[in-house]
Amino acid sequence: MNIGDKFPDLLGVDANGKEIKLSDYPGKMFIIYFYPKDNTPGCTAEACSFRDNYSVFEKMGYQIIGVSKDSPASHDKFAAKFSLQFPLVADTDHKLCELAGVWKQKKMAGREYMGIVRTTFVTDADGVVTDVVEKVNTKTASEQLFGILDNRYNPNPA
Repeated sequence: MNIGDKFPDLLGVDANGKEIKLSDYPGKMFIIYFYPKDNTPGCTAEACSFRDNYSVFEKMGYQIIGVSKDSPASHDKFAAKFSLQFPLVADTDHKLCELAGVWKQKKMAGREYMGIVRTTFVTDADGVVTDVVEKVNTKTASEQLFGILDNRYNPNPA
């Protein structure tokens, strides 16, 4: 996905097996973040950054949605353990990841494999991508986005 591309309405299913559709959040803009794996240090830091700033994003008009290839059961445990108040999409067949362009060849410890490259997409209320963050700082993921979004949002217009 690039700026100007549109996410599909149906993203997948959440931890409870419920379909997650953008149209379920009328008038909301979206922060759709793709992460490699539940319960790993970086992914946990990123999720907790969004959790801790969730109310601020809500006031700004954004709905946060996380996506990884983990199962709904894994997402359920992850969300419960860290009190995540936003949906996590289980993209077990990695179709959404492929569509978004984040399913790529990776290397670690001399091993090559296919996996999710951590990426965050910001969309407008129609699901059209307005920003892409490819170099995500997991500990300050929210602050990175505030830096991008602050110039668009003014809670006290003159």
